[in-house]
Amino acid sequence: MARTLQSYVLGAWVTPDGDGEPVVDAVTGEQVAVATAAGIDFAAVVRHARDVGGPALRELTFHERAAKLKELVGVIAEHKDELYALSAQGGATKKDAWVDVDGGMGVLATYASKARKELPNAKVAVDGPPEPLSRDGSFLGQHVWTPKQGVAVQINAYNFPCWGSLEKLAPALVAGMPVIVKPAPQTAQVAEALYRHVVDSGVFPEGAIQFVAGHPGDLLDHLDGRDVVGFTGSAATAEVIRGHRAFTARAATLITETDSLNAAVLLPGAADDEAHVDRFVKEIKKELLTKAGQRCTAIRRALVPETAVDTVVAKLQQALEGVTLGDPTREDVRMGALVSASQKQDVVRTVEKLLAGCRTVVGDDAPELLGDVDPGAFMAPTVLLLEDPGFDAVHELEPFGPVATLVPYRDADEAVALVQRGGGSLVTSVFGSAADPDAATVFTGIAAHHGRLLFVDDVSAETQTGHGTPLPHLVHGGPGRAGGGEEMGGVRGIHHYLQRTALTGSPELITRMTGRYAPGAPRRLDVEHPFKLTYDQLQIGDALETEEREITLADIERFAELSGDTFYAHMDEEAAKASPIFEGRVAHGYFLVSAAAGLFVWPDPGPVLANFGLENLRFLAPVYPGDRIKLFLTCKDKVTRREPDQGTVTWDVEVLNQHGEVVAAYDVLTIVRREVPA
Repeated sequence: MARTLQSYVLGAWVTPDGDGEPVVDAVTGEQVAVATAAGIDFAAVVRHARDVGGPALRELTFHERAAKLKELVGVIAEHKDELYALSAQGGATKKDAWVDVDGGMGVLATYASKARKELPNAKVAVDGPPEPLSRDGSFLGQHVWTPKQGVAVQINAYNFPCWGSLEKLAPALVAGMPVIVKPAPQTAQVAEALYRHVVDSGVFPEGAIQFVAGHPGDLLDHLDGRDVVGFTGSAATAEVIRGHRAFTARAATLITETDSLNAAVLLPGAADDEAHVDRFVKEIKKELLTKAGQRCTAIRRALVPETAVDTVVAKLQQALEGVTLGDPTREDVRMGALVSASQKQDVVRTVEKLLAGCRTVVGDDAPELLGDVDPGAFMAPTVLLLEDPGFDAVHELEPFGPVATLVPYRDADEAVALVQRGGGSLVTSVFGSAADPDAATVFTGIAAHHGRLLFVDDVSAETQTGHGTPLPHLVHGGPGRAGGGEEMGGVRGIHHYLQRTALTGSPELITRMTGRYAPGAPRRLDVEHPFKLTYDQLQIGDALETEEREITLADIERFAELSGDTFYAHMDEEAAKASPIFEGRVAHGYFLVSAAAGLFVWPDPGPVLANFGLENLRFLAPVYPGDRIKLFLTCKDKVTRREPDQGTVTWDVEVLNQHGEVVAAYDVLTIVRREVPA
């Protein structure tokens, strides 16, 4: 008897008692489990997330949550073999499982890293610089990000039970929102194993992660404007979800990623270039075989210049000849099964509809299968060729399996029009020279219809990451048919789970609330030289007011000789006076920066280990011979580094003349020693 998958809710693993959906091994056709959530109290599950998981997560800083995310990578890595074996039940080869399992770990690692680099070690993050709202600087505005105090629900597709879930989990947990995970039933056994290890590791506090193996019942009824739902699946299901009162009446956030008729375009100028054609064909083949074509980013329409159709067809026939299908656990099998026999039949029915305007140029109704397998879910890679240019179905129907259609076209303008007919896509790839004017035509014509574009030329051919590979650094999603949502994109993906608020008040209030020094806030000038303080001793607002230094004509001329910068405004009095900007010879801006450093540095060895950059440098007023400058150096921000004994300190620098006017302003980035307990 098939076992019932467990769910983790309210602090315990439970086995629901009731009817559910069968989980079938795609390779053997045997039922291996039942996915059900019968009897689970979803109102209590949501309360547990909000009342237990949320507060515990919000007690941690962005960096502390990121560190826990990194810890999960090691937890999952210990159980990769188990996840690979279970993935094979869904038809995945070892290479397919690598994309899913290791790809998911890669998302966690990337978010852990980017959060530590791009977010503060605090519970609040600022969005942009302060906005001055009064003439005297006593009233400022600052946009801030804080964690939403609801729950992040993820409703996932079957094709990537690990990656598809972890790419939603990572930004939500870093943001500080607890998560309820709902997998697709077809591969729920993989997701159950993944989350058993994740939850049982105890890395994240109780309530931060709950897992529901079966149908989510009335879960959406308990959501409101505090909550976020991430959905990956069909456009039809997304339409039903969008109409729920959680979104229409209570304004919960919905992020959807749905159907997508992604394209690949071989530019007209690349039609006679064998290298470009070969790369185009290789990418189509890879997208047909990976996960048996069951990727939301897979190539569905391959646009080929009319003059190159015969060549591309012949190369695809050669490339796909001899591809081995069968038991995905065998090393000699290149492509496994679709996730189920019913999914295969859905694809077959879609192909039959497409054949009303296309013909098959690659495909085998009865492919040879290796191993002891049930043939019900296996389908050979299939390539169609559009013969009727007016056939709309090729731009409307998505065969979610190992199927792509070659679409002939005349010129770049027609290629643009054909791609646009997909109604909005996750990704299109373009093959040809970067210098080809048609590349720009295609880019400007299709960019607004996509979440991602991949251009492959001779330079990037060996390093490009692939048409079908979403990257955690870049946004994943697309307009229109693709769902209108957006996931990942580095810190952008975290923002979905944070509330942006316009905070207004005095500079001191802005500084205290954000933990980041705002211009005009009180400075603490009664501390010893800030460069003598360790990272841990420094506080936001610790500052140094320097002595004055007079800028002389000799200074300007020596700097010009040393640097080679003999621009007329520094060296020619008459020419400088004739300028509409200056009244005479002026000091070099970069000399002022150097002179400022001479005023604020502490020369002896100490906690400050290195200066590694300047940011936001502005020269606001000219400095003439005889002017006197001084500056304020203020601790603006602190961020821990990967090295446990180091931190990054950002210093606000204001250089003033003898009249109190700010002549230069910038941030100095330094690496400062931390106090590490023995």
